[in-house]
Formats: sequence, structure tokens, C-alpha cells
Amino acid sequence: MNEQPTGETIQRAVLLAGRAPSLHNSQPWHWTYDGHTLRLFAVPGRMLPATDKSGRQLLISCGVALDHLRAAMAAAGWRIHLARFPDPNRREHLTNITFERARIVTEGDRARADAILRRHTDRLPFQAPSGWSDFEQVLRSTFEPSAVTLDVLRDDSRPALACASEMTAALRRYDAGYHAELSWWTGHVVAEAGVPKEVLVSPEERQRVGVARTFPAAPTGDRRGQVTDDHSVILVLSTSSDTPDDMVRCGEVLSTVLLECTLAGYATCPLTHLTETPQSRAVVRELIRHPALPQALIRVGIAPEPEQSMPATPRRPLHEILDMPESVRPAR
Repeated sequence: MNEQPTGETIQRAVLLAGRAPSLHNSQPWHWTYDGHTLRLFAVPGRMLPATDKSGRQLLISCGVALDHLRAAMAAAGWRIHLARFPDPNRREHLTNITFERARIVTEGDRARADAILRRHTDRLPFQAPSGWSDFEQVLRSTFEPSAVTLDVLRDDSRPALACASEMTAALRRYDAGYHAELSWWTGHVVAEAGVPKEVLVSPEERQRVGVARTFPAAPTGDRRGQVTDDHSVILVLSTSSDTPDDMVRCGEVLSTVLLECTLAGYATCPLTHLTETPQSRAVVRELIRHPALPQALIRVGIAPEPEQSMPATPRRPLHEILDMPESVRPAR
């Protein structure tokens, strides 16, 4: 019988995968491991139906977690093989994952896994990312472009994006369900999920970004005042269609982009609200100038040294996100 990862190795990898970003830090994933196959499931009960009406962001979030797991297992000396959507009668069953020993663990493997713990969503304005042209070529080499395309928006796209962001907020002004979800998930922590108020931005700080989501209950203040305007590069990830498989694969590439940017010393902030309404998504689609469907945007730039460190957003404990039989669990 082929060697398999131990329960302890899987636990460590799943914990790292759990650091994946998700819509309002909802963490909509669940794993099971039987000693041979690791299975990933989406958790429909953690979907935000008013914000994410189609469930696209739920699947993208699970795709990010899947690629985080790939990075964690590579650093532990394992390569993964995926059987995607193996049960047609259970669409929340996203993939079966099996393993084989890696021939070698590279420094790049270790560095990417380490980047998982350093990466965080930074909603403050950025300075322009130095060395971007060279880095962009490296970034494009880290994923297969057949499933997901990456576009770098031109600087003159910003006014249109800012208008799309404001339009999204205006369209949802009287959407009680959306605002209820926003209030529930942001500004405090609920059961090791949600977005703490310390990592949100004030109205003054958001104004300097222009394309950011409007969150409630943000603290007052004007951090990073030396960056008077956001000069980030804005990326768009798109797919040819809106199938569940497209969403998961898009999440995997989103993970790769975020981790590679972190390795390069850049700060990042995913922008998902710009694809949540048909009207704003249409604006983004015009800006990329080809017929693909925009799924997620990412701001990338340089964050000056913070005046104070931001707290890590909470994560659900291992026993809530991973099931394995006692025969596989590591000895205590």
C-alpha cells in the first residue's frame, strides 16, 4: 500500500488552508479525511444569500482554501491529485484529494506555505508596487491560463471602477437582507468568524481608496495618512463561464495570486463587491475588453510600515472544519 499522509500532517495543512480569505470571513468549507482521501465540501449554511445570490463567492472561497491546502501539503512533502465534483448527486462535494510523495521540497514550496500566515486583507490605500512589470511576468507563469484569465487594468480605469463601486452601494441602499448580512458578519467576531472592526476602514480612509466596499460600523481615524491616494495595481480574474468548476478554479488562481504577491512583498485586497451585481460586473467586463466573465478583482501595492499591527482575523477551530476517524487521528 502506498504511503499516505498522517492525520497530523493533514491537520496542519487544513489549519493553514483555513487561513484562506472568504466573503466576510464566512469560511464556508469542510474537510473529511479517512486515511487515504481528503474530501472538500462547501457548506451551504455559511453562504450569504443576499450578498452572494448565486453562491459564486462561496465556491471561489472554497477554491482559495483548496489551493492553500495544496501549498501546505507541498511544503510538507506531498503532491495532490484532484477528482473534481465526484458525486453528481451532491454538488457541495467539491473534490476528492489523494496524495503522492514529492521527489523534493523546494525553498519555493516552503516560502509559499509560510506566506499563508503573512497574507492578510489590507483595506487601506497602497503605494504603487515597485518592480511590477518584471513581477507580472513571473506571476503569469505560476498558473495555467486556460481556465482563468488575468487582466491588469489600466490606470484610467479607476474612475469607472469607482463609479461602479458607488453604483453597487446605491443599488443596495434599501436591500435589508444585504445590510443585515453586512452587520452580522462585519464589525465584530461571531463564533470565530466575521471581520473585526479593527481591520475595517473609516469613511475618511475609504475615500482615499475609491473602489472599496462600504462597510458599516467602521472606526474613525485616518491611518496611513502619508498615502494620500491609492496607487495600487488592480487585477481582474475572469472565466469563460459561470459553472461551479469555473468558480473553484478561479478561487485556486486567486490563492496563487495572493500568495505570490505576498512573497514579493506586496500588500493585497480582494474586491468581490464589484462582481456581485450585474450592473457593476458589466462595467468590469467592459474594462477587460474581452468576452470573459469577471469573477474577482485584487488591489496590489506597497503598504508602508504600519503604525500598529492589525490583529489577525479569527478562524474556526480545527474540530469544526475537519472530520477524521479516531483510527487516523494523531495520538495525544
